[in-house]
Amino acid sequence: MEHVTIYGRSSCGFCVRARQLCEVKGIPFTYVDMIEEGMSKEDIADRIGRPVYTVPQILVGQEYIGGSDEFVRYLSARETARAN
Repeated sequence: MEHVTIYGRSSCGFCVRARQLCEVKGIPFTYVDMIEEGMSKEDIADRIGRPVYTVPQILVGQEYIGGSDEFVRYLSARETARAN
């Protein structure tokens, strides 16, 4: 699987969930803590090319996936496709 980039905040449960999913499944990822990096939602929007209203914001390679729920669905669909 391509490298995953997660933009989020350490106080966000959904951000923690996305990181844990990567760790458990052995997916290579980079977690960018927007507070530690001094980033605003506008900064993240500039990087991903779309407005940001919530975190996490997740990319797989250069493909925008969305938030935590979308990432779970993305991973589930990949696992289903591999099983068939």
